Amino acid sequence: MKPDKILLDHGSGGKISHSLTADLLLPAFDNPALAMLDDGADLNLVGGRIAFSTDTYVVDPIFFPGGGIGDLAINGTVNDVAMCGARPLYLSVGMIIEEGFPMADLEKVIRQMGQAAKAADVTVVTGDTKVVPKGAADKIYINTAGIGVIPERIHVSGGNARPGDAVILSGTMADHGMTILTQREGLAFESGVQSDSAPLNHMVADILETGCDVHVLRDPTRGGVGTTLNEIALASRVGIRIHEDRLPIRPEVAGICDLLGFDPLYVANEGKLLAFVPVDQAETVLAVIKKSPYGREARIIGETVEDRPGRVFMKTRIGGERIVDMLTGEQLPRIC
Repeated sequence: MKPDKILLDHGSGGKISHSLTADLLLPAFDNPALAMLDDGADLNLVGGRIAFSTDTYVVDPIFFPGGGIGDLAINGTVNDVAMCGARPLYLSVGMIIEEGFPMADLEKVIRQMGQAAKAADVTVVTGDTKVVPKGAADKIYINTAGIGVIPERIHVSGGNARPGDAVILSGTMADHGMTILTQREGLAFESGVQSDSAPLNHMVADILETGCDVHVLRDPTRGGVGTTLNEIALASRVGIRIHEDRLPIRPEVAGICDLLGFDPLYVANEGKLLAFVPVDQAETVLAVIKKSPYGREARIIGETVEDRPGRVFMKTRIGGERIVDMLTGEQLPRIC
């Protein structure tokens, strides 16, 4: 049933969020670039192609182990541009700040953003700041938009997966989501989990430099690996088979997921990517990813198949099989 009001679930990145985009936004703004539903738009301009993306960050808490809203806002948009096969160049920053927000915290946020932009080798060239009355927002919200240049030979999209592709995940799942949850709920664990927030543009550049035929690049943020794989399967009209025993997850994160009843396949990541490449080129791409400090635990987690187009399924450790559907419901609001 179609809800008559916006729900938290509409921001989850899952099934109802996908429906909001497909049923409301696409018809209103119908155009080929938007219809691809990639992390950013691939645009043809005089002199070449650019990628253009925007995202808004409302994470709570605004500071957490491994990062904060400042570096998350930079890294998230840098990664969205990079997932188009582009080299990110320029960002804008827009901030909505609640009256009474501590100046020391704002200075920390800005410092994080500056450090993240330097690490990603991008330039913040324009921005805007608005202050709203106390209670009209929660501390600070940040919007970033980014543009980058796409090399002419590169054609990467969520709709480009082909049967026979290997599916590579660049590292462990669920680090960011479980960090935010434990911080928000005041849960203390000896393991000290932390967010994986990181810029992936240098890793992407190294992947593309191999000359391998990269079909898809996506960062599995809201909705996690499971939902992102479903989006790719639907866009590419292929089946995707993953293997439970190949899925990388830190033991401490797996333990927290088990304790709290979360499936790590649907928990957000902020410093990981999925790459779809022909199986005979997968080891080359995997080796390049593992050279990055953000890709040391990368693995080939599955493959695309001709049967069951548009569906994702998992071979379990005991030899069975189960469907991996899109996330339904809001696991954790304000995750990014």
